[in-house]
Amino acid sequence: MAAASATPLGEFLRASRARLDPADAGLIGASGSRRVAGLRREEVAVLAGVSADYYARLEQGRERNPSAQVLAAIGQALRLSADGKEHLYRLAGLNPRLGGAGDRDAVHPSLRQLLEAFPTSAAYVLSPSFDILATNTLAAALLAPFDGMRNMVRVQFTHPAAKTVFVQWETVVRDTVYALRLNAGRFPDDPEIRGLVEDMLEVSRDFRKLWNDQLVGALARAFKVFVHPEAGRVELTYQTFDVHDAPGQQLLVGTAEPDTRSAEAMSFLASLHAGR
Repeated sequence: MAAASATPLGEFLRASRARLDPADAGLIGASGSRRVAGLRREEVAVLAGVSADYYARLEQGRERNPSAQVLAAIGQALRLSADGKEHLYRLAGLNPRLGGAGDRDAVHPSLRQLLEAFPTSAAYVLSPSFDILATNTLAAALLAPFDGMRNMVRVQFTHPAAKTVFVQWETVVRDTVYALRLNAGRFPDDPEIRGLVEDMLEVSRDFRKLWNDQLVGALARAFKVFVHPEAGRVELTYQTFDVHDAPGQQLLVGTAEPDTRSAEAMSFLASLHAGR
């Protein structure tokens, strides 16, 4: 009988156990010389309290309907983060799928009004595939160097100015790719995410390397440094908020510390771009 084809669930499990040091999993004395890094299948099975054959079938795509209890045990054995466990459940089809694509691309008028309630901050709304759906004046000014490109993944990996504007480019793109993979698990039928990933795997080796890590993580509070061609260095603290009326949309708000060079730069950008 032909071997089952790899599944996203199997790929995620393999990558997760390959990253885990045996000592970190409580397997004292098991970290010696190994042909491959990480835990063996049999070790994950023991830690999760399932048979080695069952766990092997999960990784190989021959078992596609694990119970929530089994996944909880495997997630614990692999020391997955909260985001990683959510992703694991969704890959196994145990979480309900979230709203239709149309719901995730339309920005409610009240949310557009809210963007302008942050006059000294850069605020914008992202879709699950990181399309920029709406911006306030400051966000538009801050992103102006990217020539109107509307997808942040494409901006970060393909725009020639990305590595200059984003001072901490490696951290920014890592966080973006891990959040995109999380969204891909939450919205497995989203054509925008699927098409974006397929394109980026072809055009960007950096994206391909990060995507193949199989790591996931939600966008969270972050410190970002920009070098803007008009305003110079701008340091912002970003907060991310889920938009409950449109599952998958996120509102990002970047704020400078008061009475700093960055706050002055933001005021300069606001005045420069007012009325444009």
